[in-house]
Amino acid sequence: MDISLIIPAYNEANYIGACLDSVRQNAPGKFKEIIVVDNASSDATAAVAARYPEVRVIHESRKGTGNARQTGAEAASGEILAYVDADTQVPKGWAEYIERTFSTDSRVVFLSGPYRYRSQRGRSRYRIWILDAVWYVTPPVYWIVGFIGNGGNCAMRADALRKVGGHDRALAFYGDDTDLARRLHTVGKTLWRLNFNNYSSSRRFDQEGIVLMLMTYMINYWWPILFRRPFSPGYHDIKQV
Repeated sequence: MDISLIIPAYNEANYIGACLDSVRQNAPGKFKEIIVVDNASSDATAAVAARYPEVRVIHESRKGTGNARQTGAEAASGEILAYVDADTQVPKGWAEYIERTFSTDSRVVFLSGPYRYRSQRGRSRYRIWILDAVWYVTPPVYWIVGFIGNGGNCAMRADALRKVGGHDRALAFYGDDTDLARRLHTVGKTLWRLNFNNYSSSRRFDQEGIVLMLMTYMINYWWPILFRRPFSPGYHDIKQV
């Protein structure tokens, strides 16, 4: 299948190289194209990404995940659109999982799964154990609600995304993945699979605190379901490390 990999990036010069290296190493030749969306960065994100000849860098000056993801979708030509965050790393078998899922069942329009976390230097491992364990509460939620989305680890059919109007550009950060999963659920089958994961930095939890961030993410999952909008407006910047 033709898969376009889209990587939104805001000030990720310190992480985007490792992300692209993991794609080279663990999914060589699996993507029709790799698109890095430089989302109003003020650092060398675009320059680092441009060092990779297989990568196409495009620019989106309007900050926000909704803008970046939709700009990437509009630039992509693949039948399947896959998304990762710039501070994630793709494991072996990730691209094959996408191919297998969408080629096996034509009703599937959306596939998503959790992160597995990498500890920041000097941080204890117990934080990572907690963060990884939290995802195990999601299967019953998925069974009850019918959909869960993780915008930094997902894939979707391009025609289904167009059918539901694309990513909502008005959503700057929180709740955009839940909103998208909710809308895609109206046009096909949406899957949440614990064994479909990539590896993400834990820096947001390290900086803001595990309890606060888990509560923030939880309420911004349920709010779009109940009220069709996120609880937390605006973009949530973190310190770049």
